[in-house]
Amino acid sequence: MLTKLFGFDPRVSTLRTEVMAGLTTFLTMAYILAVNPSILSETGMDRGAVFTTTAVMAGLATLLMGLYAKLPLALAPGMGLNAFFAYTVCMVMGYSWQFALTAVFLEGLLFIALTLTHLRERIVDVIPDTLKKAISAGIGLYIAFIGLKSAGIIVDNRATLVCLGDITQGGALLGIVGIGITSVLLVKHVKGALLFGILATTLVGIPLGVTGYKGVVSLPPSIGPVFLQFEWEHILTRDMAVVVFTFLFVDLFDCIGTVIGVTERAGLVKGGKIPRLKQVFVVDSVATTVGAVMGTSTVAVYVESAAGVNEGGRSGLTAFTTGVCFLLALFLAPLFLSIPAAATTPVLVLVGLMMMSSVLEVNFADYSEAIPAFVCMLFMPLCYSISDGIVLGHLCYIFVNLLSGNHRKVSWGMLMLAAFFVLKFIV
Repeated sequence: MLTKLFGFDPRVSTLRTEVMAGLTTFLTMAYILAVNPSILSETGMDRGAVFTTTAVMAGLATLLMGLYAKLPLALAPGMGLNAFFAYTVCMVMGYSWQFALTAVFLEGLLFIALTLTHLRERIVDVIPDTLKKAISAGIGLYIAFIGLKSAGIIVDNRATLVCLGDITQGGALLGIVGIGITSVLLVKHVKGALLFGILATTLVGIPLGVTGYKGVVSLPPSIGPVFLQFEWEHILTRDMAVVVFTFLFVDLFDCIGTVIGVTERAGLVKGGKIPRLKQVFVVDSVATTVGAVMGTSTVAVYVESAAGVNEGGRSGLTAFTTGVCFLLALFLAPLFLSIPAAATTPVLVLVGLMMMSSVLEVNFADYSEAIPAFVCMLFMPLCYSISDGIVLGHLCYIFVNLLSGNHRKVSWGMLMLAAFFVLKFIV
């Protein structure tokens, strides 16, 4: 039954491992339950309603991923995309949150069309194998940077952009202690090391004053204030086209990059092909469309799925477990929100380390392969964007190989994709 429902293979994993992996993925993603309502409420959206919608969409989309695509990938309203929704579309451009939800809805419909025409799968096939390896390693650097930033270990600096924070107290100290605890658990080969690392770090945060008890049970607020709130009067304007294109572009390549990176790390890619890729894209596009109806920003595949993969998750059962946790969080939100962001820092940093292993498969003796791979890996954390890393790495690959006379390495599909990338910068 588990094999039929989730693609579970007892020769590869165990039931306990899959469940532990799902719990680990959830705990590394649970911050979205607090962050997404906080960001979107700045546009005037009802914070309680957004919390409920966030949990419901993360739960249902991830359950669908487990059952339909049968892969250990979790979804939720995407970070970065929610910031563009709130701070750019609503605050800078001056449009209402209803306008932004309409743009997300239209993006979702376009995504469904691109998926049904197999265009998204063809884009994945066009990306060079070297960049696919680099994407996994680049995501490793990216999520490690996210973890360090969320704990305050790395902070902004006007002169140097970033610098080391105050690691003698608060979340930064807790994050460093947690990295030490979780590292020892990994070295000792403790089963569930990442999950136990989160829980142990949370407990250490109590005497440090970082972990605060917020209760256990609460009833979820109504989604009425944000449900089916669209605004159609600007649908044919240039601004709407630009906003929809931006949502579409970022979500498209963030999703492609995350799926490539996580499945590479899980060892699920065979012969350069990702299993059930079309099903992944169907879930992603449908979740975005339904999410707009429910009242939240673009729903995306989460890079934190790599945390569950590194706990041994290999099937849809991992995603199913994560989805169930999100639905339970509707009623246990105070308990889950008691886990501080710094407690997930060790997992993100150490999973980042594990994902760097794919860099060994890049041919650094061939500069026509090594330079684009390095650009891809470098710019993901520096631009704080998976999609920007893919774009710059792809353009660099074409530029270096064409000017070096390696014309056979550059296909027409790669050139067409590059033209799309250039259009993104022009817009």
